Amino acid sequence: MNAEIFRNINKIIERDNKTSTYKFALLRGVIDIIQSNSPYIKIEGARAILPMGLLIENWIFYYYPILESESKIPQIYGKNTKLAFEDELLNLIKLYRPIGGMSAFYNDLKNLGIPKNKDIEEAFQRLVKKMKTTITTMPMKYLGKSLFNYEYPIFKPLKLEVKNRGGVCDSMSLVAYAGSFSIPLDYYETFRFLGSFITGQHALLFKWAEFSHQASGQTLSKEEIYESMGQYPVTDRNVAESKRIYTELLAQKQHVYCVWTGKKIAKFDVDHVIPYSVWKNNDLWNLLPSDATVNSQKRDKIPEPELLERRRDLIFEYWDLVRESQETRFNKEVQYALLGSESADWKNQALQQIQNNCDYLIETRGLSAWTI
Repeated sequence: MNAEIFRNINKIIERDNKTSTYKFALLRGVIDIIQSNSPYIKIEGARAILPMGLLIENWIFYYYPILESESKIPQIYGKNTKLAFEDELLNLIKLYRPIGGMSAFYNDLKNLGIPKNKDIEEAFQRLVKKMKTTITTMPMKYLGKSLFNYEYPIFKPLKLEVKNRGGVCDSMSLVAYAGSFSIPLDYYETFRFLGSFITGQHALLFKWAEFSHQASGQTLSKEEIYESMGQYPVTDRNVAESKRIYTELLAQKQHVYCVWTGKKIAKFDVDHVIPYSVWKNNDLWNLLPSDATVNSQKRDKIPEPELLERRRDLIFEYWDLVRESQETRFNKEVQYALLGSESADWKNQALQQIQNNCDYLIETRGLSAWTI
């Protein structure tokens, strides 16, 4: 890994134009995509190709709680100034407020699809279009210019080749039709290995909150800003709903076996394979029945890939069970998080991706491994 790249990133964070939070959102969004090990990332020659749709989705959920906050949290300098997409996002927030707010929007985007409601559909389409234009013509165009003295020195938007006739209505169509962008492989590797440090409290998110603190004339505390920025669309209610589905399905079976030990259990917990605290993923493929004591031992540790391999058959059995009951949701979640495209061999490919993710979290991110 090239140390010069890391120095460049540090200089960009410190030196590049600071009239808005776009730069912070761009870097944070790209790092989050890379560190989620998305199956949609492609490596072509000396550059990594990432979906624009994933970045747009991240931006929506970064700025949604900020704009929804009762406190005015500045994101751009100057009186009477606002984000380029602020009106569009505020309109979507207004439409979703009476039907469940950010959590409902998240569930629609990830699972159900945007409602067949003319106002909501049009508001979402306008937001996606405006946010894509903002990303490509502002931070992507100028980030790094202070170092290289030309436009688009690091991020290069790629032309959209597929025409979308049905409209973007969920996460997968957003990925499919919003185009893509590329970054140099050296930057990709740096973000992959050191991204969690860049976005840590004393770097990117700190700078972002500090900007808003200063732009408010120091009337808002950094703690208040952090709280708004840290909100996540998956709530305890979302987690409980997914667990309820799984619990009801398992209750119909005469025998339930702990996925980690293979032993028959009378009472069970529904465990997140990749811990929710580490990877806020509440997909049904990530939920498996576990002995309560074993689950307590596992806690926030990451299962070793070898353990997942040994439990392959039982994992597949539970996947078949929940897929039979929740086929549309299950298929969407597996394809979006693990496969990237439809596959006849989806089980083996999905498990391989989970193993890759766990290996990455253990070996690269340094999280604690767990096995029995």
